Formats: sequence, structure tokens, C-alpha cells
Amino acid sequence: MNDPGELRVSDAEREAVVERLREASVEGRLTLAELTERTEAAYLAVTYGELAQVTADLPGPGPASGVGVSPVPPPRPPAQAEGKKRRWFVAVMGDTKRRGKWRVDGEIGGAAVMGDVTLDLREAEVRGNEIDIMAVSVMGDVKIIVPDGVDVDLSGVTIMGDKKIRVQEAPPGQNVPVVRVRAYAIMGDVKIIGDSHADPIRRGWFAWSDWWLERRAQKAGQSPDALGHSLGLPPHGMRDLHRYTKEQMREVKREIGRQVRDVKRQARDIGRGHLPPPPPPPPPPPYPHR
Repeated sequence: MNDPGELRVSDAEREAVVERLREASVEGRLTLAELTERTEAAYLAVTYGELAQVTADLPGPGPASGVGVSPVPPPRPPAQAEGKKRRWFVAVMGDTKRRGKWRVDGEIGGAAVMGDVTLDLREAEVRGNEIDIMAVSVMGDVKIIVPDGVDVDLSGVTIMGDKKIRVQEAPPGQNVPVVRVRAYAIMGDVKIIGDSHADPIRRGWFAWSDWWLERRAQKAGQSPDALGHSLGLPPHGMRDLHRYTKEQMREVKREIGRQVRDVKRQARDIGRGHLPPPPPPPPPPPYPHR
């Protein structure tokens, strides 16, 4: 009998997992980068076993294999109050940067007047499937950093300025996060860039990361190691370290410390004459004469 985890999934089952990921993002369980990566992994999953890995650490119903089922689904957060004001990040003849962990639960804006504004959304908790941003640049620069794999809708007006997108967007038809940007630039620039054009952020390594990275690299025509390096992921030989427990990591450190102390002790004994010094290296072979 076939292993249920090796059976192939349908498009409807993939969409169900993508919807669960969106709910987890609204609940504050996933950052925008995690939501985008897992959404892409769900669409790239072939078997029930792979699809179950994408939501294995999330509560609530998983794919049809029954993996990761919770008896009571968590309650949804209350709906956002209507008419909430836009949250602005402003730079006047200076710099304003918003990076790291932060929450996006409404519309946001960036205004740069002879200055620079940087909004990094990759580690933000986004309470919806769409992000609405207004970017205003007057002789300045507004830069918005998003994870590759989102859809970007850029509109607006530029006068003696520029607005551009440098993001690897998802294939058409996929239910991925959407970033809508209305840009107004006068002698300034508004840029939306993806992971491949920004400094990498720290990411975790999960059971689904290996096959997701391999298939994503194949689509992009890159090697998995090169793509992983651009995303800030650990080298292939170091990935298993992320699965060690704290006690295992302490034991590894203790063993390394013991080996270092043994080497230092041997060097100290040799210096005191307690141990014979190591034999000198053999002389080089004679130069052949012609």
C-alpha cells in the first residue's frame, strides 16, 4: 500500500493550505517573508508529506493527510477599525529607516524631502493579504524592501524623477501577498526592491526548506547554494545546526573547548621540555641539475 505522505496533492488542497497561511499571518504568527516563502512552498509542494511540512508548526487544520490538526481552531483577531489613519515615516534632510520586527495593521506612508526613507517589510507582521503604501519623494529617495515572491502594484506620478520595481514576482494566478504602492516623486526616486537586491535577513531553516530552495533555484536558473546565500541562509553543511537542541549545542561547544585545551596543553608541555618536540620537516628534494 502506498504511503499516504507520498500521494500527490491537488490544486484545491494547495489553495487550502495557502488560505491557512494567510490566517496565520493575520493572527500574527508569520512575518511577511515567512508568509511569502511558505506560500511559494505550498504551490511547489507535490506530495501530502511536503504540504504538511509547510504548516507543521502552525495550529489549525493542515492538509488532507490529517497532519497538524488542532481540535479547536484559534479565534480570529477583531476586525480593524474603519477610518484608521495612515502611519507615516518622514525624513526631512535626513534619514528614516524602519526595519526588523514591526507590525503593519493599516495603511502606511513614506515621505522624503531632501532625505531618505527606507521601509523594510520582510520581518513585519502584516495583518492582511494586501499592504497599501503611499510614497512621496521631493528631491529625496523612498526605498521599500519586500520579499521576492510578492505581487507589486505600482502607480503614481513622477516629475523629473523615477519609480521602479526590482522584485522577482510570483507567477500569475497565485494567491500571494500584494504590495500596492502609490508613488509621487518630484526630482526624487521611489524604489521597490526584493531580497535579491537587498541585504539578507536572518531566516530559520525548516524541514521544507531544502526542497523549496532546490525547486525555486531551478525556476530561477540558479544553484541552490547561490540562492541560499542571497537569502542569508546557512551553507548546506551548516543547516543541520539549526535543528540541534540547546543542550546538544552546549555539548558541541564543550567538546570543542576540550580539544582546544588539549592542544594548548601539548604546546605548553613541549615548550617546557616535558614532551619531545615534533620531528623537523624533511628537507626539500635536491634541485635537479641539467
